[in-house]
Amino acid sequence: MKKILISTLIITLTLPLTAIQKSKIEKELIRIHDLQRNAWNEGNIEGFMAHYWKSKKMTYQSGDARLSGWDALLARYKKEYPKEKMGQLEFSDLIIHVLSEDSAYVLGKWKLKTETWTKQGLFTTILKKMEDGWKIIHDHSS
Repeated sequence: MKKILISTLIITLTLPLTAIQKSKIEKELIRIHDLQRNAWNEGNIEGFMAHYWKSKKMTYQSGDARLSGWDALLARYKKEYPKEKMGQLEFSDLIIHVLSEDSAYVLGKWKLKTETWTKQGLFTTILKKMEDGWKIIHDHSS
């Protein structure tokens, strides 16, 4: 009986995620990116940053720059985008790759538009499910 229980447990733990589980994760990651967009468009950088892992190990890359840490990224955003210059952010063409029940990455396009300029590019966010929900542990934007 003990061998059957252990075998069943091993099989259960090694089964791939079901389509329903993947779909739930995908919907949650879309929701997170929607919340980020909404926070940005309201001029709320802290709300935008709430979905990043608040750790010195969180990383961000763009162009030839790499930042380490949540605080460093927050400082960058505050310097580059004071509230009056934040503009309107859009995400599009999201492609979500669920790797496991607690890790995934999202590919997409971003577009930031103000009254005087428009910037756009591609991004990849890597997310990990933490105790307090899914968090971006790495962001690469170009």
